[in-house]
This record gives sequence, C-alpha cells and structure tokens, in this order.
Amino acid sequence: MPLIGVAIAVVVAVVVLIVLFKMVWRVAEPNEALIISGLGARSKPIDGVDSLGFKIITGKGTSVLPGFQVARRLRLDSRAANLEVNCVTQQGIPVKVRGVVIYKVGDDFVSIANAARRFLEQQGSMDGAIHELFTGHLRSIIGGLTVEDLILNRERLTGETRSSAADEMNKLGLVVDSLQIQEIDDETGYITNLGRPHAARVAASARIAEAERDQEATQREQETMRENAAVIRDTEIKKAEYEGQVQQAAQQARQEVILKETRNAELEAERTEKRLESEIRKPADARAYEQVKLAEAERDQRFALAQAAAKEVQLKAEREAEATRLLGEAEADATRKRGLAEAEAIKARAEALAQNQEAVIAQQLAEQWPQIVEAGARVFGNVDNMVVLNGADGVEDLLAKALTLGGTGLGLARSLLSNVSGQNGQQNGHVPAPALDRTTPVEAPREG
Repeated sequence: MPLIGVAIAVVVAVVVLIVLFKMVWRVAEPNEALIISGLGARSKPIDGVDSLGFKIITGKGTSVLPGFQVARRLRLDSRAANLEVNCVTQQGIPVKVRGVVIYKVGDDFVSIANAARRFLEQQGSMDGAIHELFTGHLRSIIGGLTVEDLILNRERLTGETRSSAADEMNKLGLVVDSLQIQEIDDETGYITNLGRPHAARVAASARIAEAERDQEATQREQETMRENAAVIRDTEIKKAEYEGQVQQAAQQARQEVILKETRNAELEAERTEKRLESEIRKPADARAYEQVKLAEAERDQRFALAQAAAKEVQLKAEREAEATRLLGEAEADATRKRGLAEAEAIKARAEALAQNQEAVIAQQLAEQWPQIVEAGARVFGNVDNMVVLNGADGVEDLLAKALTLGGTGLGLARSLLSNVSGQNGQQNGHVPAPALDRTTPVEAPREG
C-alpha cells in the first residue's frame, strides 16, 4: 500500500508539473512574435533602442510567469489593403484610381516594437491606416502629374508613392511588399478621347496597310495565277512528253515482246528440231548404223567362220592324209613283221605242239587274249545301260559268260588249234566272232 501511494503521488506530481509547464511556457510561431510585458520582462537595448519595458521573442519559446507577466502575439504575415482614390490631375481632370498595397510588419525588432506599440491590440485596424496613408500620398502625387503620365508611366506613380510613404511606414513598423495601380478612370472621357487620334491614326494605318496588303495580295495572286498557269503549261507539256515517252516505251515494249515471242518461237522450233533429231533422227541413224555394223560384223563373222572352216577342212585333210600315209606305212611294216613273226611262231608252235600240245594252246591263248577280250566285248557293243553288281568279281563273271556266249571262246580256240596244226593254212590267226543280237540281255551275276 505505501508503494502504491508513492506511485500515485509521483504521477500526480508529474501531471501537475506538465500542467504548470504548459501554463508557463510559450512558443512563438514562424509568422508571429511574442510581446511579453510585466515583472522582469525587460530586454537589453536592441540597435541602440530601449525595449521600453517589454520583451520580444521570435522563432523560439520562453517562460511566462502567470499573474506576473502577460504574453501577446503580433502577426508577422502579409496583409492586403485595397486602394480607391478620387483625385484631380495637374490638368484639372478628375480621375479615379484603383490599386492594392501588400504590406506586413517588419522582421527586425525595431519594426516589431513600433508595430506592437501601435497595433498590438488593434491589428485589425492596420488596413484602414494603410488605406488612409496611401490615399493621401496618391492624391498629392497625382495632383502633380498629367493624365498622360498616369497612363504612360505607372511605374513613376508607384515609385513616388512608395518613396513618399516610406517614413510613415517605418514609424508604424510596416514594410511594403508590393504596390500596384490596377485601373485609372475619368468621368469626362478624356482618356477615351486621348486615344482617339492615335486610334484614328492606327485605323488609317491599318486601312492603308490593309489596302497595301490587299494590293500585294492581288499582285501575289496574279503572280501566283501566272505561275500556276506556267506550271500548268509546263505540266501539260511534260505530260504530253511523258505520254509520248510512255507510248514510245509501250510501242518499244510491244516490239520487244514481238521480238521476244519470235525469238521464243525460233527457240521452240530449234528445240523441237533438236528434240526430233535427238529422239527420232539420231536413234534412227543409230539403229541404221547398228544394223549396218551388225550386218558387217555378221558378214565378217561368217567370212571368218568360212575361212576357219576351210582352213580346218584343209588341215583335217592334210592330217588325215598324213595319218593315212603313216597308218599305211605302219600297217605294211606291221604286216611284214607279223608275217615274219607268225612264220617263226608257226614253226615254233609246230615244234612245240609236237612235243606238248596243251602248253602250246595255252601260250597261244595268252598271246591272243586281247583279241579274245575284244571279241567278247563286242557282245556289249549294242547295250545302252548295264548295271554290274558284286564289284570286280561280278565283272570277271560277266566277261567269262560273255566269252562263252555264242561259242565265241570255243570258236577262237578251235581257230587257234587249227592254226597250230596248219590244216587251214591261215597266216594271220584271226577268226571272226559271231555278232551278238542287240536285243540279247546281258546281266552280271549278283551276289547271294
């Protein structure tokens, strides 16, 4: 509980301090000045001028003791006062001038002090004071000027007005930001009449200028028309030239087309001729040439074959003649030798037969065995196909049977015996064997 009470007391004290601080502390805004008066509210002299018992604060804060000191705010922002003055010019012409003055309290402490002494509690009356101040100065200044000066040189009017009111403005602590004369009127129409001669001169100059411009425009139009006519003429001439060139180009193009078509036709004819030549004439010539060459080749071949055949026949005849000659000579020599040999053999066989007839016959058979085999082989001369079984034994059996078929072997043996005995008186010892019938079947013995 004691801690809570202490905390509450601290909070209350802080709140009280904040409230007291807000009551005591005052802050000057950027567009205002604080004027503090009362106990101890004296500042040091500023620019040699005493503060006269109050303090000026700008742009910062300061403490104000409640009940002992008072803080008031003086606005430093701009203000505007409208001016409307009825006065008479140097020429005695009444005019009415309207304008506006933009002013404010000066930023220096002297101006703030002067403005605070005069307008601190009556800041709303500043516009009236400024209006009266500048109205008086405008009347006095316009009274020394002519209407022409007012119209043609307004800068002079505003400059003299600001210069003449500068001292009063400094005493009031105010400065002029801008002074503008907006309008100058007169009831007599002087300003209007003042501008009429000039307006007339301007109108005349305008009409003259307009007429001159019209004349120049007319001349320019005529020149333009002539130029246009010349351009049209040139254009027509160029157009005619272009049309002629176009026609000439078209005619030339047609001629070129005709020439091109003619050339194409010639080329087509040449292509057709070449195609016919390549597809018909050349193949026909090639076939004719081929036929001629084939006929010539066939003729040369037949001639060569005939020559070869004739040569072969001639060579064959020569070979046959030579063979016949050699064969005749060989046969004659063989016959002679055979006769001699047979004579000696007969003699020997006779002698041997006298001694051993069976041995002589066996020897004779052995010597004549080729003839015997040849005679046996004639049996198979007319046989187309023959199947021999049982290998070599089958061949031997077949030959043995062949020799015995038709009495061939016996007839040969008898011939040999007859030759040995010399009963028939034959010298060559050959006995023709009987021929076998072509249809006689011959079959080799089979095994098993």
